Amino acid sequence: MIDAWTAAQIRQAERPHLEAGEPLMQRAADGLAGVVREVLHASRARRGVRAARVLLLVGSGNNGADALYAGESLARELVPSGGVVTVVPVGTRMHEEALAAALGAGAVLGDVPSWSDQAVVSELLPGYDVVLDGLVGTGSDGPGLRGDALRVVTAMLGAGTGTGAGAGIGTRSSDSPVVVAVDVPSGIGVDDGAVPDPLVVLAADVTVTFGGCKVGLLVAPASRLAGRLVLVDIGIGPDLSRLRPALSAP
Repeated sequence: MIDAWTAAQIRQAERPHLEAGEPLMQRAADGLAGVVREVLHASRARRGVRAARVLLLVGSGNNGADALYAGESLARELVPSGGVVTVVPVGTRMHEEALAAALGAGAVLGDVPSWSDQAVVSELLPGYDVVLDGLVGTGSDGPGLRGDALRVVTAMLGAGTGTGAGAGIGTRSSDSPVVVAVDVPSGIGVDDGAVPDPLVVLAADVTVTFGGCKVGLLVAPASRLAGRLVLVDIGIGPDLSRLRPALSAP
């Protein structure tokens, strides 16, 4: 059985650790970067030995910061050997320290209008090995995408590259990047598995979730968009074990 918790329960379990100054975000980012490295290793076997390229879709919340700190780690490894880590900032604000860390390590900023243009995305996206979806997460006030996040995801899905194992757009081919969701795929209901707009969800091949599994990752229809689930331990397991899971699923 897999136990799952609501977003509120996860925040409750995190609270004492955050108040104690524990680096939960860095632990999450380190675990995320490790999974991306594994994906890149498999991708090189599938797509050849050219330098790796990673695209970060970064929103305003903690998931965006997790993606940026993971991008910092990846950029330090990839950029010196000719790799690329591109940050597409789609939120109304950014985690300034995380953004500075990623750019300081060699990541570059992408142009949001270009990544919102379906024709441009059709040309750019096949050049990437991995897309990190750090658009929205458990702190969002609603599951649907809005603003630049909506425009960028719409352009990606409309480009017909087969992005995401469950996207239902195009046909998965050797030039399709692997989509890694940061904590949860953006656009799903974290607590109920709802997908209010299934045509505008960037379906994941892999979802890297932190601390504990979220209910929406195990409940259809959202569960069909999460891909393979990887749980990263950030140190809140004992706290969650004292709470009754919101869901237990086989």
